[in-house]
Amino acid sequence: MAYAEEKQASNLPTTGDKQKLGQKPDYPSVQELASVHTNGFTELLSHFGISLAISTYQAGKFILARVDGKQTNTHFHAFNKPMGMAVSADRLTLGTASQIQDFRNVTAAAARLKPEGRHDACYLTRGTRITGDIDIHEMAWVDEELWFINTRFSCLCTLDAAHSFVPRWRPPFISAYDMRDRCHLNGLAVRDGKPRYVTALGNSDEANGWRANKAAGGILMDISNNAFLLEGLSMPHSPRWHKDRLWFLESGRGTLSYLDAVTGKAKTLAELPGFTRGLDFIGNYAVIGLSQVRETAVFAGLPLTQTQPVRHCGVWIIDIRSGETKAFLRFEKGVQEIFAVAVLPWRFPDLVRDDPDLLSSTYVLPEAAMKEAVQPSEDWTFAETHFEKGNQLYNAGKAEESLTEYRKCLNMQANYLPARYNLGIALGNLNRHQEAITELKQVLAAEASHSDALNSLGYSYSQLRDDQQANKYLRRAIEIRPDYTQAHFNLGMILLRLGEYNDGLKACELGRVNTFDAGDIPRWDGASLQGTLLVHIGQGNRDAFQFARFLQIAKQHCDKLILVCPENLLRLFSHNSGVDACYSPDDISAVEFQAHIPLLGLPQLFNLQTSSIPRKTPYLRTSVGNKLLKKPAKNLRVGLFWADNLATESSVSSAHMEGLLPLLKELPQVNNIEFFSLQKTGQSNDTEAISIPYLTEQIKDYADTAALITQMDLVISTDNAIAHLAGGLNVPVWVALDYAADWRYQRDCDDSLWYQNMRQFWQASAQEWQPVFAQIATALETWRETQKSA
Repeated sequence: MAYAEEKQASNLPTTGDKQKLGQKPDYPSVQELASVHTNGFTELLSHFGISLAISTYQAGKFILARVDGKQTNTHFHAFNKPMGMAVSADRLTLGTASQIQDFRNVTAAAARLKPEGRHDACYLTRGTRITGDIDIHEMAWVDEELWFINTRFSCLCTLDAAHSFVPRWRPPFISAYDMRDRCHLNGLAVRDGKPRYVTALGNSDEANGWRANKAAGGILMDISNNAFLLEGLSMPHSPRWHKDRLWFLESGRGTLSYLDAVTGKAKTLAELPGFTRGLDFIGNYAVIGLSQVRETAVFAGLPLTQTQPVRHCGVWIIDIRSGETKAFLRFEKGVQEIFAVAVLPWRFPDLVRDDPDLLSSTYVLPEAAMKEAVQPSEDWTFAETHFEKGNQLYNAGKAEESLTEYRKCLNMQANYLPARYNLGIALGNLNRHQEAITELKQVLAAEASHSDALNSLGYSYSQLRDDQQANKYLRRAIEIRPDYTQAHFNLGMILLRLGEYNDGLKACELGRVNTFDAGDIPRWDGASLQGTLLVHIGQGNRDAFQFARFLQIAKQHCDKLILVCPENLLRLFSHNSGVDACYSPDDISAVEFQAHIPLLGLPQLFNLQTSSIPRKTPYLRTSVGNKLLKKPAKNLRVGLFWADNLATESSVSSAHMEGLLPLLKELPQVNNIEFFSLQKTGQSNDTEAISIPYLTEQIKDYADTAALITQMDLVISTDNAIAHLAGGLNVPVWVALDYAADWRYQRDCDDSLWYQNMRQFWQASAQEWQPVFAQIATALETWRETQKSA
């Protein structure tokens, strides 16, 4: 087979709503996605004129696999725990953590997507139903009624206007509706226009009872007569009726099988190198999802994990006439588990749910009404042209130029609300917050429930240090949209700044997408734990370094504490006081634990107050020896840092560079001080004139950075993760802070509540960096004299 390889980052929004607020977005960018596929995979999609929809709750992504030239393009959207799907040419319905989201294909809207002329289908969001956390598995539309598997309550359901769900059928052995998942009902097949077949992992009537015999207790049932068609299966999933045959996946064995109508027994057609889950057909080909699976908890003891040491994640295409593998797409990075796959009868579709301009300007009318619709005026058409041009400029990073186009649009159509809103966003991103507030208030005057405008107003007021107004607008946004994660996060930042740590951290946690899946293992409640506690670090290395101080406290409440963190933190945290073992997310499958908690959850449990911040340092240490720099030093050593290239979040400190450059050019002339760049990357075009050593080759991860920091007499940094790393290592650190720096720093104070050896240098007003670095230069001279006399 021939292979093609693709590596791509997450797709950015394509409208002016891409708001760079310096906070976490609703759906943060995923790590780089890497995949490979055989040429035959692309050829099959091209031959049938199709694409594939793929859901992965593990990665929190809905993926479209589409042919792009001579390769298959994987295009993905962030969702909270996407699982079951029901698709057709005109409709796509997706089950997520606590919702069912419905999309309808509007072919006319496809022509407006970029790049022009590429898309042949556009599934636009049309409705969301709140079901509660019921662990929605497979679903299917039967006429105009959606049927779906409610796994938590062990039943097959539909929807109505008044209820979270309406139970329509449950297995005869299930005696009551119990949210504790008695049999792990999961798969659904439709035959002759009616729901007909289901799969479950067991026939238990006890809470989580299916787990006791998950390796060989699975069942396949006919719900028309409550008959058991097959028993003793290993984690069956995805029943399907195709070509007069009942197919299913025996996931625990990694097989594609069917029910032999003559013998009434299961017959295996193909064995695949992974946990098989997710099945659809196109002609004589089966499209099957494969997962790598973990070897603990749910997946321990399966035949697959015992016989297949190497397992893959991706989509395999099998010829059902021979059982031969014809093609595959394999994920190499970012995706380890697939839940569902479905064939879409379009070559290059897309799904749109967060493009307010496209959604607000696309209309689907009954045919009779469409014949009587009036076409837009020329002024309106020209106004929309300026609006689209403004969006293009803004998305290209030209916010200043976009202002002109938005204003031209508003001159033609003063009530064009999307342009008014985008103008406010662009002004805010240019730090012209007072002007942004003026525009956004006009948006609210026209639409009082515009939650995005309320959130943006809250952010702009926070940048002007008006926390009272920021609090008011953010709470109003959340009142209108309780699930508005960005507003929750922004409100959390305000509460933290006010010293309301517990409420602030809770709000911030609501504003983050949690990618750690602990299954049924409970979140730690702070009680004494006779067993292992797993603490997981999510997004943000500043948070990791700042809150690592609580690991020692947590260890006092459990027998063993293990930490899950990104690869670039492993060596550093593996020697952290209070940590017994440290794992990457990919390696945690081999570990057993009795409770878990995110790192940011620890200060909430310990009732963090301003007066009770643990300030004892160092609480971080590195195992890397002090051989990276030669000793002894003849001069004082000062490490410089201005852009956090190792951090998982985008650095907010890049904007400081303009103010830092003049200081850097002067610093090497100071006697008795030797300056070093602690940057992970080498010299950029902006810093070629700065004659200071770069230690790029010696920095592989944060353990190396920490080792270098410990060999410094002082670190001078902008607001980024390195400042907190130095603080946790008890190395003196000076931080240059902008006027609206976040809650970690007490406004207009020199000292830090969090670190004994941190000194803070504040802007007196927004965008004024020269006075800040002049203060640092003066302080540096005083510090040098003090060190000489010492």
